[in-house]
Amino acid sequence: MGQKSQLWWDLPAIDTFELNKAIYEIPSKKYSDTLNELVELLEVGKLLNTQVRRLSLGQRMRLELIAALLHSPKVLFLDEPTIGLDVVAQQKVRDFIYEYNKKHSATIILTSHNMEDLLDLARRVIVIDKGGLLFDGVLGDLVGQFAKEKIIKIYLSKHADLKRLDEIGKVIKINYPLVVMSVAREASAVAAAEILQNFPIADLTIEEESIESIIVRVFKGEIIKKKS
Repeated sequence: MGQKSQLWWDLPAIDTFELNKAIYEIPSKKYSDTLNELVELLEVGKLLNTQVRRLSLGQRMRLELIAALLHSPKVLFLDEPTIGLDVVAQQKVRDFIYEYNKKHSATIILTSHNMEDLLDLARRVIVIDKGGLLFDGVLGDLVGQFAKEKIIKIYLSKHADLKRLDEIGKVIKINYPLVVMSVAREASAVAAAEILQNFPIADLTIEEESIESIIVRVFKGEIIKKKS
């Protein structure tokens, strides 16, 4: 499923589905069973007979998924399936892809600039830049092996002199009562203990460096050299 629509703009989606049934020679019972399953999973029963041009982007995207899956492909290519969607529609699409893969064991190859897609769906991640393979492996390995820093989020219980924080790590943002800073990965526990001892803290969390920042450093060549 790519960026070019399969759905006929001036017709309801059900007409496109009927056309795909004929093109792929899908038996009537299999077509009916598959369509009913997909419609239920994607919650689009009320949209099937609505002219495509009258649908929102999120609604069209869900119907595009049905058009792509009616013939039960063993390999599904999804190109930016959540692009342009609001957060609710994005999550619905991700939930559907996850459930479909779980139920049908289909191989799904997904390209996306949305890191939430990767976090929710991907077991294996391939990072490509300018035609070169930069990384091929488990997403957790990308974080575990190549994240140099951890992020400490501090919620202050009252105002305090924060100059000493510069001695502990790099202050990224101050928006009272929230302070966000980065510290060396191996020093995060010691840094957190020092902060708790010397500042009025209401709450403190230690988080992994974001996938986005790691990917940026990968593209800049700071982490991994391109594989030949």
